[in-house]
Amino acid sequence: MKLNCVIVDDEPLASEGLADYVQEVDFLTLQGTCEHPLQLIKLLEQQPVDLIFLDIQMPKMTGIDFLKIVREPPMVILTTAFPDFAVEGFQLNVLDYLLKPIRFNRFYQAAKKAADQHALKAAAATGHTVSPEVHDDSFFVKCGNKYEKIFFADILYIEGLQNYVIIYTLKGKYMTILSLKSLEENLDAHNFIRVHKSFIVSGGKIQTIEGNEMVIADHRIPIGRNYKEKVMEQLLTKAFLDRK
Repeated sequence: MKLNCVIVDDEPLASEGLADYVQEVDFLTLQGTCEHPLQLIKLLEQQPVDLIFLDIQMPKMTGIDFLKIVREPPMVILTTAFPDFAVEGFQLNVLDYLLKPIRFNRFYQAAKKAADQHALKAAAATGHTVSPEVHDDSFFVKCGNKYEKIFFADILYIEGLQNYVIIYTLKGKYMTILSLKSLEENLDAHNFIRVHKSFIVSGGKIQTIEGNEMVIADHRIPIGRNYKEKVMEQLLTKAFLDRK
């Protein structure tokens, strides 16, 4: 299934570079390019779009401003030269964040993530959701046409995206049609913390915390404003550190 995508960037060279990348990916179809979000809004009214590659710093309206005012936008991958916007972008439920200059392998990784999410949304629309089968040290989830066994001890963090989750582990990542809330209910006794409306992390895998982010295995996880106080309390109390 192809994804209809749009590039929004006021820099011609950046826009052309992304367009060249899109041409190399067989599951992407470029529907158009825009110089700023106001043009994008008009384009969205005229044709269906599945994915937006959205720059942040643009004239008339920034990419962040666009995300704040548009209800239920298509999937969004932010593109910018300024990493400081990453946390705010994730709080607005963007799919991924590409830092300029963008390498093709990183672009493809983000595009594949969008394709996987699109496929899972389509499956969720049919009502094919399956609850996890939980055991003392592991659980099974349905990933595509097979069931994967995931050990609690292997989990780094879990990202929730609408009707499905991505479970990042020491062995790889797993995508399944499941709500973050239902999965969280089965993680309470296994040293996990909700740090953001879209993220649950393994407390024992946290390496550093700086500002509104934490690092787990080189992944930067945002900490939601409404979660930070409780997260720090859990991490700094002996009761949490003693849990197995």
